[in-house]
Amino acid sequence: MGIIDKLNKDFESRVRLGIMSVLMVNEWVDFTEMKSLLNITDGNLASHASALEKSEYIAVKKEFVGKKPKTSYSVTERGRLAFKEHLSYLEKLMKS
Repeated sequence: MGIIDKLNKDFESRVRLGIMSVLMVNEWVDFTEMKSLLNITDGNLASHASALEKSEYIAVKKEFVGKKPKTSYSVTERGRLAFKEHLSYLEKLMKS
C-alpha cells in the first residue's frame, strides 16, 4: 500500500479540507462565518458538513439566538486525529 492509498477519502474535497482547516484552529465556528470564510453556498456547506458529521469528524450544535436558528461546528477528537494523520500522509507524499 502506497502513501497515496493512506490519504483519507473523507478529506479529498477542497470544501471538506477547508472546513477541517478552519475548525482545527477555532473552537466553534457558526454556519454564516464558515460559509463566508470558504466562499461557498449554503447547500454546499450543509452537505459537506453533514458528511463530516456522519463520519464523526465534526460536532454540530443547533440552537436559537432570540428567534433565529444558529448552527455551529466544532472538530471532534476523532476528527482532529484523522485530519492530522491525513496531513501527515500528505507531507510524506510531497517529500517522496
